[in-house]
Amino acid sequence: MRLAPRRNRQVVDLPGVTGTARLDHRTKALTKRLRPGDIAVVDHVDIDRVSADALVGCKVAAVVNAAPSTSGRYPNLGPEILLAHGIALVDGVGADVFAAVSEGDEVRLEGGTLYAGDDPVATGTVQTAETVEAAMSEARAGLATQLEAFAANTMEYLLKERDLLLDGIGVPDIATDLQGRHALIVVRGYDYKQDIAVLRPYIREYKPVLIGVDGGADALIEAGYKPHLIVGDMDSVSDAALRSGAEVVVHAYADGRAPGLPRVQSLGVEAVVFPAAGTSEDVAMLLADEKGATLIVAVGTHATLVEFLDKGRAGMSSTFLTRLRVGGKLVDAKGVSRLYRSRISSWSLFFLVLATLVAMAAVLSVSDVGGAYGRLLADQWNDVLFRLRELF
Repeated sequence: MRLAPRRNRQVVDLPGVTGTARLDHRTKALTKRLRPGDIAVVDHVDIDRVSADALVGCKVAAVVNAAPSTSGRYPNLGPEILLAHGIALVDGVGADVFAAVSEGDEVRLEGGTLYAGDDPVATGTVQTAETVEAAMSEARAGLATQLEAFAANTMEYLLKERDLLLDGIGVPDIATDLQGRHALIVVRGYDYKQDIAVLRPYIREYKPVLIGVDGGADALIEAGYKPHLIVGDMDSVSDAALRSGAEVVVHAYADGRAPGLPRVQSLGVEAVVFPAAGTSEDVAMLLADEKGATLIVAVGTHATLVEFLDKGRAGMSSTFLTRLRVGGKLVDAKGVSRLYRSRISSWSLFFLVLATLVAMAAVLSVSDVGGAYGRLLADQWNDVLFRLRELF
């Protein structure tokens, strides 16, 4: 890859995709700043589905990746999603792009080359449906290796956290009462917006304890709900959500270090610390289970082997084991939407109202009161007709 000096010049009426450059080594952090039409510059090996969905939701014009979007370790879903939504994807431009381009620069992507003004500043590989499919096929061929690593990580986590998983040792006390109630755990993951929308009748009828995992708290607020409990390492939840009045549980490392705790305390919010290995969604599930929730409904969490591998990290082994631990009361939101129906259907409500109106009409037609109301309505109608005749 060749780098040229960067010049801040406007790009006008030139071929390719033009837009404002937004850069970040962490895709999750970048999506908070993206605007429609921006060109996202990331450094993300194996773009996963959650990240791709977030980029699609931001309506970016293109994605320029310093790293390979598919490394071949496993069949990740992100590149295919980006291309399916018409977002240009260029891979492997190298980390030097972060020095060659600054936040807010007007840039142009033509083919596999990124330009700042007339100067090419980074070059990579253009991804197409054909190249992505070829990479996915190669990754599927090596899937057995990934399954072996996944199994090894699972055993390591089981040995490390067996007291927590088997006996609930180490779960902190919290003020939020979950005993005998349903718990709805929201993670900003797969299809979380659609799942929350489908679950509105369920939430209205059963009033579950609403638990947001990091950015899942903001997802609940965006949907019009107030979270009762926020669990996570506090790297993606907003200050507004933390100040919403929800109880906060900071997920700490197993050795007790909690990098997110100072941020919560700086906002004047009290927090409970939960040291545990694994992911924050695991902590939320274990907490709900240990505190007596009778049903745990999960939104946006990982449910299948493909989703575990797509996340691309060893920590997903903890999610697998946590689901085994709480499996007797855990239901994925998509399953709830298929199984749950409001106890009173729309048609039943319609016929109930219709029957009530018919009964009222029958009573009025045979009673003295009904006759009096009928004569009154007739007089009013005649009065209206008389006034209309006078006007015309």
